[in-house]
Formats: sequence, C-alpha cells, structure tokens
Amino acid sequence: MDILEAAIHLFARRGFLATTMADLSRAIRMTPGALYWHFPTKEDLLLAAIEELHQRCVREFQLLGNYRELPAQAQFQAISERAHLLLREHREYGIFFAMLAAEAANSNDQVAEAIRDKLALYAARLEDIIRHGQETGEFRQDVNALHAAHSLLGGFLGVLVHQNLFRASMAFDLPLAALSLLMTAGISHPTAGACPLPQSS
Repeated sequence: MDILEAAIHLFARRGFLATTMADLSRAIRMTPGALYWHFPTKEDLLLAAIEELHQRCVREFQLLGNYRELPAQAQFQAISERAHLLLREHREYGIFFAMLAAEAANSNDQVAEAIRDKLALYAARLEDIIRHGQETGEFRQDVNALHAAHSLLGGFLGVLVHQNLFRASMAFDLPLAALSLLMTAGISHPTAGACPLPQSS
C-alpha cells in the first residue's frame, strides 16, 4: 500500500515526533483530508505501518523454510544472514523500528506497546534458539537466554542506526558482519577466565 510504504520511509528518516500528517500527505501526493479519511490520527497510521512492516518481516523469514530443524548454531546463522540480506535491501526497516523504539518509550504508550510486542516476538525466537543451543551443548551455559536475545536484537538495531550515521565512510555490510561474528562467538565459545554474564534473579 502506497500510504504505508511512504509512512515507513518517512518515519524511518524523520522519526515519529518530527513527522506530521501534512508531511505524510505530501510524500504520498494525497490531500490531508483524504489521508485523514484513511487514518484519523498519526498514531493510527503509525500502528498500521508497524503491522505492515512486521508482516513483511514474517514473510521474509518464512523463506528460510524448515530452518528450525537445523542445529542451534546453524539456525542462528541462517536468521542472521536472512536479516542481513533483508536490511541490505531495506535498511529503513531496521531504522524504523530502532527510531520508534527510542522515541515512543517515553512519549507514546500505544506506539511503544506496539513496537514492544513485535520486538518481543523476534527476541523470543532468538531466545528459543539460544536455549536449544544450551541444551545441545552448542552454546555456553552462563548466558541468560532471555537477556542475551534482547541484547542481540538491540545490538542489531543499534548498529543499523550507527552505520547510517557513518554511511559516507562505512559500508553497510561490514559492521553487520562484524556484529554477527561477535554475537556467534560470544555465545558459542566461553573465554577462559572471563567473568560470567549476569543471570536473572
């Protein structure tokens, strides 16, 4: 849908707070009245954009097929590679989630809840993989799977924003590849003498 596509791009570029319905109507070459007919408020449009982007991500990861039958480390690598390919083509997807998560946390409870629900689903999938890897002995036991999953997801979104800031001097693929390597090595290979990661109480 043209309205949602334009909204995703504009919110990713300008953020939720700085983007107005007038900005959105200009971006999609629609009168403000027509836009308000489709979406009575900016929050309505944003919530629809969040759901649309979530469904696109779900469809993209369905292309992995029966990856859940793979060993945990291979599952982790498959998801990382699929996310990397998706975000190479649509960098604004990750920036959209990252920007909204940062802005909505303290400004709009409804939007924050919608973003939190989607990101929690992605973190839950990572948590399942980490727990599976701990059961099979592929991943280290001193990692709290829930906290690690959220840290991995947050790191991925954060590096997208950081790379976007340095895009004139830093290629897209390099920091994401480095982060994926650090993530995999960090949960797969304990370092002798390292302090154990904090566990939940």
